[in-house]
Amino acid sequence: MSSPAAIPAYPQAVLFDLLTALLDSWTVWNRAAGSEAAGRAWRAEYLRRTYGCGAYQPYERLVQEAASAVGLPASAPDALEAGWDELPAWDGARELLQALRPHCRLAVVTNCSARLGRRAANLLGVDWDVVVTSEEAGFYKPDPRPYELALAQLQVLPSQAAFIAGSGYDMFGTSKVGLRTYWHNRVGLVLPEGAARPELESPRLEAALPWLERFNAA
Repeated sequence: MSSPAAIPAYPQAVLFDLLTALLDSWTVWNRAAGSEAAGRAWRAEYLRRTYGCGAYQPYERLVQEAASAVGLPASAPDALEAGWDELPAWDGARELLQALRPHCRLAVVTNCSARLGRRAANLLGVDWDVVVTSEEAGFYKPDPRPYELALAQLQVLPSQAAFIAGSGYDMFGTSKVGLRTYWHNRVGLVLPEGAARPELESPRLEAALPWLERFNAA
C-alpha cells in the first residue's frame, strides 16, 4: 500500500530579492563596465556604499559614484540603465513564480529606486502583490525596514512568510525580522562575516519549491 501524498504546506507569502535572486543583473553590470572584472569591482563598490549608508540616498547617484570610484567612465552608468529592460531572468525564476502564484502572495523587496525597481519587477511577467524598493522604505537592505514594509503591506506575519535571497547580506536583515530564508547563491558568494546562515542555500532555484511546499509541515 502506497503512502498518502504529502499535503502542501506553503507559507502565506514569499518575498524575493529581485536583482540577484530572480534576475541576472551581473551580466548587465559587467557588459556596461566592459568586462567581468570591472563589473565586479563596480558592483562591490556600489554594494559597499548602499550597505553603509543606511537611510536611502538616490540609487542612481550611488551607482554613478561607485563607477567613478573604480575608474569607470560616466558612460558606464548610462549603459547600465540603457540595458535595464534586458535584465535576464535566471533559469527557473519564472517557473517558480508561476508555481507559487496559486498558493502564496508574492512580493519583491529590492535595493533600488522606485522607477527602476518596478521596471525590473515587470520583467518577470507575474502579478506581484507588493513591490517594495529601498526608495519607498527610506532605507537600504539589510536594514529591517524594507522587509517590514513589505510584510505590513501584505498583512502577513514574519513567521508566515519566506524570503528568497540573492545576497548573503540579506541574512543580516531577514534574521532580525524573523524571516526564514533560502539563499539562491548563483555566483558562489561567500557568506559575510557575522551573517546568520540561511535555512537552505543552493546555486539554483529548483530546490526552493519543495522547501516552500513543506514550509508549514509538522
